[in-house]
Amino acid sequence: MSKTQKILLLLFAIFICIQFFHSKENLSAQAVPNDLFVHYKAPDSVKQLVKTACYDCHSNNTTYPWYSRVQPVAWWLSDHITDGKRKLNFNEFSTYELKKADHKMEEVIEVLEKEEMPLKSYTLIHANARLSDAKRKSITTWAKQVRTQIQNPL
Repeated sequence: MSKTQKILLLLFAIFICIQFFHSKENLSAQAVPNDLFVHYKAPDSVKQLVKTACYDCHSNNTTYPWYSRVQPVAWWLSDHITDGKRKLNFNEFSTYELKKADHKMEEVIEVLEKEEMPLKSYTLIHANARLSDAKRKSITTWAKQVRTQIQNPL
């Protein structure tokens, strides 16, 4: 067996072995009483856009594609989701202090206007999460209304 074949065999064995090490999935069966949309009303079209484009990484429930079962992709996805939830979790939105909630909505507007979100790596595979200019505008218009409600609570 050549040196190249031995290296390929070793890499294949490592690949097979790492398949037995799984990350914890971002799945929750609990109700979401602190969800953004429970406390801040939105048109159904906006809710659907936000849930489709944002919730996989920014909520307590992710819809996992088939390739999420393959390591090291699963580890990468898990890390990405953990980071996304740390930055903003729509399911926990009403637990944020008003100042933080206002800042988070300001960031939502900013990343949408700069077309930084949803990530290109996400929309490459999730075509339904791609946002046209009109869709971005409808979300940002709504997010600005939410900021007004946060800044001027009744």
